[in-house]
Amino acid sequence: MKTASVAEIKANLNAYVRASAESPVIVTRNGKPVAVLISPADEDELERLVLGYSTRFRSILKKSKLQIDKGRGIPHEQFWSEIEGVSARKKRAKSK
Repeated sequence: MKTASVAEIKANLNAYVRASAESPVIVTRNGKPVAVLISPADEDELERLVLGYSTRFRSILKKSKLQIDKGRGIPHEQFWSEIEGVSARKKRAKSK
């Protein structure tokens, strides 16, 4: 794993983007980590990364968990059926 300052990243961005394909690059400011450059393998991984750090998405998950805890959720099978339906529609839309 490489570590580079913001100034180094600015001066050599292309090289550090290429390096991020091998392993994460830690970006530092005044010697402290402030960011990470990573290279997602595909669009699905990129989506998971973005959602994993989305405060809005985490808020939705928290509210959903509270509903489930109160017995107002949907069955597991129904959830995955609906998710797979959305995914299939997205794939069809992309192929058009």
